[in-house]
Amino acid sequence: MLASGFRIDFASVRVSRMCFVAVIAVGIGCPATASDEASRLRLLRDELVPLLRTYCFDCHGETDGEGDVSLAADATPDAVVANREIWNRALTQVQLGSMPPADGDLMDAATRARMVALIDEVANAINCVRHPNAGKVAMRRLNRIEYRNTIRDLTGVDYAPAADFPGDDVGYGFDNIGDVLSLPPVLMEKYLKAAEAITGTAIYTSPPPRLFELDRDPASLIGAEKHHGKRDLTIASNATVTLSTKIPFAGEFKVTVVASGDQGGNEPVKLQIQSSGQTHLIEVPETDPAEKIISFRLGKGKRTIDIAFVNDAYVPGRIDRNLHLHHVSIRGVERQSKFASQPRLPDSHRKIIFQRPDGSRSAIQATKAVMGRFASRAFRRPIQKGELERLGRLAQSVRDQGGTFEESIQVAMQAVLVSPHFLFRIERPRTIHDDGSMPLISQYELATRIAYFLWSSMPDDELLLMAHQRQLRDRGKLLDKVARMIRDPRSSQLVDNFASQWLQLRNLDIVEPDTRIYRSFNDEIREAMRIETLMFFSEVMKRNLPVTRLIDADFTYLNESLATFYGINDVRGDQFRLVRLNDSPRGGLLTHASVLTVTSNPTRTSPVKRGKWILDNLLNAPPPPAPPNVPELDKGQLVGTLRERMKQHRDNPACAACHNMMDPLGFALENFDAVGRWRTRDAGAKIDPSGSMPDGTTFSGVDDLRELLAGRRRSQFVRALAEKMLTYALGRGTEYYDKCAIDDIVAKVHAKDDRFAYLIAAIIESDPFQKQGTRE
Repeated sequence: MLASGFRIDFASVRVSRMCFVAVIAVGIGCPATASDEASRLRLLRDELVPLLRTYCFDCHGETDGEGDVSLAADATPDAVVANREIWNRALTQVQLGSMPPADGDLMDAATRARMVALIDEVANAINCVRHPNAGKVAMRRLNRIEYRNTIRDLTGVDYAPAADFPGDDVGYGFDNIGDVLSLPPVLMEKYLKAAEAITGTAIYTSPPPRLFELDRDPASLIGAEKHHGKRDLTIASNATVTLSTKIPFAGEFKVTVVASGDQGGNEPVKLQIQSSGQTHLIEVPETDPAEKIISFRLGKGKRTIDIAFVNDAYVPGRIDRNLHLHHVSIRGVERQSKFASQPRLPDSHRKIIFQRPDGSRSAIQATKAVMGRFASRAFRRPIQKGELERLGRLAQSVRDQGGTFEESIQVAMQAVLVSPHFLFRIERPRTIHDDGSMPLISQYELATRIAYFLWSSMPDDELLLMAHQRQLRDRGKLLDKVARMIRDPRSSQLVDNFASQWLQLRNLDIVEPDTRIYRSFNDEIREAMRIETLMFFSEVMKRNLPVTRLIDADFTYLNESLATFYGINDVRGDQFRLVRLNDSPRGGLLTHASVLTVTSNPTRTSPVKRGKWILDNLLNAPPPPAPPNVPELDKGQLVGTLRERMKQHRDNPACAACHNMMDPLGFALENFDAVGRWRTRDAGAKIDPSGSMPDGTTFSGVDDLRELLAGRRRSQFVRALAEKMLTYALGRGTEYYDKCAIDDIVAKVHAKDDRFAYLIAAIIESDPFQKQGTRE
């Protein structure tokens, strides 16, 4: 079963290769697969070059290529492949309709689609049968979110990295990309401190016994004023001095007296120490200071210790026996009564330390059992014998220094938590097979990929057991497990991390709409916007709805505050609930205030940002960066309505190419203001949400735009979502050689009515997810 109430069965799915065509390609067949050099040479020479000569070579010839793009210079398929980056830039420009320029030859939609398909076939040719490449994921550390989730699932401690933890860099739109997740020294220091804090919370250790210590100078004792000395005290006749103090607990105490004597007669200096009815007589035969230690059993409360010189002797001119006191101290340690109640151990403690030394096992045996299980879970694979031996020796060294068993486990755990095998997702390098096929990653590595994809955390015990039993490539068992993982609350991490970054919801934290204009916007509404989109995405995923429902759904999640903000009635209370949008212009992500706000400026909407957001995130066809020295729309001599100013902006040839693609998409959303509220007029003028694309497609308003993306452009949206999610799942950007896998994924999803769970399953079953290739 996969997700609630449905079953996945790919046995009946016939996978067909999808043609990798442009965003604007409509109804055009793909060129024949270039299976060998001769075929690709024919495509280049006989089909692509004539089109390039007509539309491109005037500006991008062999020697005078504008923008350093000289397409005529590459006369063979190998030359095209060697300059793939340039050709893919050209492909993007043709896709977007920015080339040929407006003042060039007019290219109809069919010809444009044909050129895109031909460029892609020659520049990105991949033999998906004989030489597929699964790609290779860089060894990468856990990002902040993965680290926190993994610590929680491993130890039971919810440890939130402090604000001074270095942030995670972003690549390809996500913060889990291996190529940018470095480990600076300052972060290693944070991990060391975190390991101490985490183990201190996870494992209970008895508090150190209470210690009582008191040091006194003899001159400060009661009765010392009768004798000589400022610090050292000389007692020249039989006399007593007293130390008085308050003892905080009953127990055994050591009284230390540092003393010496002026010897005389036939016996050494003697002193008597008395307290609580206990008397000790001590000889002090030394003439230099020496320690004398006496034990007393003292009760709690005020106590006195009397120190007496008891054998004074004086014969004028011959004998003068005296006592010198140099220092007095008391030390005592409170001992725990064996009848005292033991504290309740935290769940984390009982889970980790499931064995202790007792009559049937030694401390060494118990350590190996505890650390063997803990480290295997932390490393996401069985611990090796040598690794376990080293952890055992580390724990033993703690016990040798007087530490308890629990303290020794804490130190061994800390070593695990700062190990590269925990902090990094390490996959063993493999060699490509002699026949060119790509090797499978191990079952444990596959379990790790699945868990961090769906949960942003470590595999659970069931997933690790399936890996141990080599069941993760049993399709039925794998898909059943994936279905249960999607239903598990931990799958909310896929929503929070993938959806938030894909849709750029994290930018909600930094956008600042002008509240003098948009007075109903506040931080409560900001957070409600975020919750609406995440709950909506989760609903589509967990109910296994078609992914196109993200675009054209007739429901959303609202509470009273956000419903009022939208102008929707009959929603009461702070709790978010599913709301049907029967008579509302809203529906799908395009009408969510979260998306509309992050794609606006503080004081007005931005058709450019909204159009670019659609191209980037829903069609995976980002426009090229803006050329330098182009003035912003709100500056300069541009006048009139927003649409009029945009038209003047597009009159600049450097701007027109990209804006002809972005602006119509953005203007279709112009009925929503800069914080996502519906409107029909702007600055007193009726809003015109109509537009046309470079390929001739026309639409008017958000309804037509939804129909375009979820209907006529359904395959392009599904492919874009598949590629974005594959990037997130792998932790690397997709490359030209991932075309084969993406074709398969899209075909499998289409065969199952584009339902969400089949997208997840197809990604997990794909070659890039299951195998290890190269980065070439």
